[in-house]
Amino acid sequence: MIKYFKYFLQSLVVYIFFIFGRIIGLSLSRKLFALIFVKIGTHFKSKQTILKNLDTFDNGLSNEDKNKITNSMWKNYGMTFIEYIFLNSMRKNNSLIKVEGEKNLELIKNRKKPVIFISGHFSNFELMSMQITKSGINLATIYRPLNNIFLNPLMEYLRKKYVCKNQIKKGLNGVRECIKYIKKGYSIALMIDQRVSEGEKINFFSRPALTTTLPAQLALKFELPIIPVFIERTNEKNFRLKFLNEIDVRKFKDKTELTKVLNGEIEKMIRNNPYEWIWTHNRWK
Repeated sequence: MIKYFKYFLQSLVVYIFFIFGRIIGLSLSRKLFALIFVKIGTHFKSKQTILKNLDTFDNGLSNEDKNKITNSMWKNYGMTFIEYIFLNSMRKNNSLIKVEGEKNLELIKNRKKPVIFISGHFSNFELMSMQITKSGINLATIYRPLNNIFLNPLMEYLRKKYVCKNQIKKGLNGVRECIKYIKKGYSIALMIDQRVSEGEKINFFSRPALTTTLPAQLALKFELPIIPVFIERTNEKNFRLKFLNEIDVRKFKDKTELTKVLNGEIEKMIRNNPYEWIWTHNRWK
């Protein structure tokens, strides 16, 4: 009962913030909530997790570098948080995202064969699936429901309406849904950078970390190419979305070997821009 009361209070605060954000508009909201998250982020219990993760990433980072990365992460966190209630206008804005690697998207559309899109929690990660669906590719996206039962319905509504209408809940039933969608010609998009209890221990920045093997399993089973995708902010208003070259899964003998390569792709993305990855997740628990 205490847990649900806590969830209720949390959701109440979030809804008040969302209403206030709608009133003052997207531009001012980004600035305000970036500042708020930077100020309050240092008081969260995740601070030690962030520092531990940064040491795993690079044990040569100075305290100044760690503070710079941490503050930038919280700033991006705040902007992404408030952007959820502006997803409708962001979807309509065709100049919001600069797409690189469009030839890879055209290749997918011309082949008319599903692919697996993989990425991590960078920048506003929801925009990846949004852009893919806007490009005309049939897509289903795997997501993890929020623990907060009072807030999750709104998040699911926003994702289905403005990001990708085909949302698959993570889990065993979700795997079955993925297979059904693939057989109907749909591509699958998912984030692979977080720890999963049912995963396999595979090195991530040279340390074993429980990692999902689902993209590798699906790709090998159906001989589907895998497309790594990277997103970052170019400024407070705009984003760059990179569709990298596809990975030919026929070159790999099993899911473990392929997943090692996929972890390597996420590592390169984090090295390229450590300032917008979510360091609060206990990746190496």
